[in-house]
Amino acid sequence: MASTANPTRDDFEALLNEQLGGADDGGFEGRVVKGTVTSIEGGHAVIDVGLKSEGRIDLKEFARGEESHGLSVGDEVEVYVDRVENADGEAMLSRDRARREAAWDKLENEFGEGKRVEGRIFGRVKGGFTVDLDGAVAFLPGSQVDIRPVRDVTPLMEIPQPFQILKMDRRRGNIVVSRRAVLEETRAEQRSELIDKLAEGQVIDGVVKNITDYGAFVDLGGIDGLLHVTDMSYKRVNHPSEVINIGDTVTVQIIRINGETQRISLGMKQLESDPWDGVAAKYPVGMKLSGVVTNITEYGAFVELEAGIEGLVHVSEMSWTKKNVHPGKIVSTSQEVEVMVLEVDSDKRRISLGLKQAQGNPWEEFADKHPVGSTVTGEVKNATEFGLFIGLDGDVDGMVHMSDIAWGISGEDALALHRKGEEVQAVVLDVDTDKERISLGMKQLEKGAPSAEGATGGALKRNDVVTVNVLEVRDGGLEVQVGDDGATGFIKRSDLGRDRDEQRPDRFQAGQKIDAMVIGFDRSKKPNFSIKARQISEEKQAVEQYGSSDSGASLGDILGEALKGKSE
Repeated sequence: MASTANPTRDDFEALLNEQLGGADDGGFEGRVVKGTVTSIEGGHAVIDVGLKSEGRIDLKEFARGEESHGLSVGDEVEVYVDRVENADGEAMLSRDRARREAAWDKLENEFGEGKRVEGRIFGRVKGGFTVDLDGAVAFLPGSQVDIRPVRDVTPLMEIPQPFQILKMDRRRGNIVVSRRAVLEETRAEQRSELIDKLAEGQVIDGVVKNITDYGAFVDLGGIDGLLHVTDMSYKRVNHPSEVINIGDTVTVQIIRINGETQRISLGMKQLESDPWDGVAAKYPVGMKLSGVVTNITEYGAFVELEAGIEGLVHVSEMSWTKKNVHPGKIVSTSQEVEVMVLEVDSDKRRISLGLKQAQGNPWEEFADKHPVGSTVTGEVKNATEFGLFIGLDGDVDGMVHMSDIAWGISGEDALALHRKGEEVQAVVLDVDTDKERISLGMKQLEKGAPSAEGATGGALKRNDVVTVNVLEVRDGGLEVQVGDDGATGFIKRSDLGRDRDEQRPDRFQAGQKIDAMVIGFDRSKKPNFSIKARQISEEKQAVEQYGSSDSGASLGDILGEALKGKSE
């Protein structure tokens, strides 16, 4: 039996296992431990980590890139114990694994604190790049390389630079990093510093970096501001490229700074005098002036009166005669036109203009050149159920009512005598400039046309009672003629009798002769007749004739006797 004074080999082995945790239980395996370089031979470093045997590590694992390993005998290094003993009885050690484990520990701490980490891009993989984070390999997605797409990443390879860890999973060995997040954060810090130095209303020079349809981005020395197209000039600007180009140095005013979004709005026109100041006095209502058409829309055309001052000619104010026509068929872009100021609203920066008002009212001009009674020539432009429309001088139309086309025939038959495109003559009967209407007559030019004469041959006068022949029975009354060849006229339904029962046109028939009173003439001097007026007049005469009688007879008796005597 061995004594404690002379310990056996088993005692030494038990003591070693107690200190190292036991060679069989793998207490060293999977751990990073410190060891000492005992020798360098055959491209390997022999490392003693206090196990039964030493381990060998390829010198390449100690080199970084093209640098030398820099090891010497006696140096202390950290290594990873993969296995305590292999088939050759040597410890399986790794410097790379030790570096990775140490790197993971450090990265986990920095990731938890949200710190940036330093690494080097060293390779390309599908969808991105690989980054060495001091031993741990991370994935850098292509979208996270820079703020803007980068075509060539070569200048960024093998250069120590900061990254931000987006995600890491030690169990799976996955790390995702971003270089873009670092750049954006740095840029935001720089923007904040620059914005603190800027103020609204400040005038500053900048360089045009980019142009879009809605404006331009101007570099103010590390921070961009938006110069909107509407703030480039007081005059109309269809596209920013009409005013500026990329690379131009421009002087702008800071209009607005949004502290939350850090967006800066810029303006150029604010540095110019406002042309709308005093515009109401400069362009009074009723003033005629020339301008250039700058833009055409469905609702009108914009006319530039001077640089920065535009007015709108609404479609309803473009032409006297062309109704419901697109403005583009009346004026064209860049055309110089004469307009009249209709309204000025300085607060809303609006000027209403009229194109037709500057050209004169064609109906007024027609009335001056062609007074009532004059003869005109025109082309039949359209035939409707109630008359003909005739094209006249000044691009206006006149209308011949069906009753004024020809004598002695019905209106429908008269309409059938003429066709579209035919050139005809007519007499001007009336011109209403307010309602833009011209009334014409064609039958008044016919040779031997019947005059307005009564049955006795004398000229018809108001209150004359004459015998007329019924030419046509209509819903609205009777078309009649004095005698067989006298003037034609009309008896309205309400003038067919005093009582409602008598005011029915169907109680008359064509060819019937009736007595009626002339109560007036229309615009074409055509007489209007009334049976009711004749009845009222006869009753009045009877009352006057018998009103002084002392017989004591009633009014009914008087009227009865009067009418009886008249019939006899």
